[in-house]
Amino acid sequence: MEIYQFINSFYKLIEINLNLKLDFSGVAVFLLTIVFFSSKDAINNSQKMDNENKYVGMWVTKDGYIRHELLPNNRYDEARGNRKSAYQGDYKITVDHIDYKDDTGFVADGDFKNDILYHAGMILYREKVQ
Repeated sequence: MEIYQFINSFYKLIEINLNLKLDFSGVAVFLLTIVFFSSKDAINNSQKMDNENKYVGMWVTKDGYIRHELLPNNRYDEARGNRKSAYQGDYKITVDHIDYKDDTGFVADGDFKNDILYHAGMILYREKVQ
């Protein structure tokens, strides 16, 4: 009975505010369409966030000289040797591709494959959390 009351209230709202004449089934279809597309967007956004978040963390070259820390706020901090924060900037991940733009405007990119980051001729491995 609650859904019927909700649809009926929504029907009256549409009729009064939008001056549309829809029958009861038209309102129901309209509401279901809104719910469908809203949930579809929520799922897509959730998948996008999951994809971006799966790469957050520290990525290092085999010798440990270069370290990229991908932060959850789409910022990165790159250390080189003893120079902590040698470069900082923004990153954007699309599927398994990463685009970097440091704070000076320099851009670079890379690709993740099998939990390895290939970036600018370098190979970086995910640092294991202990």
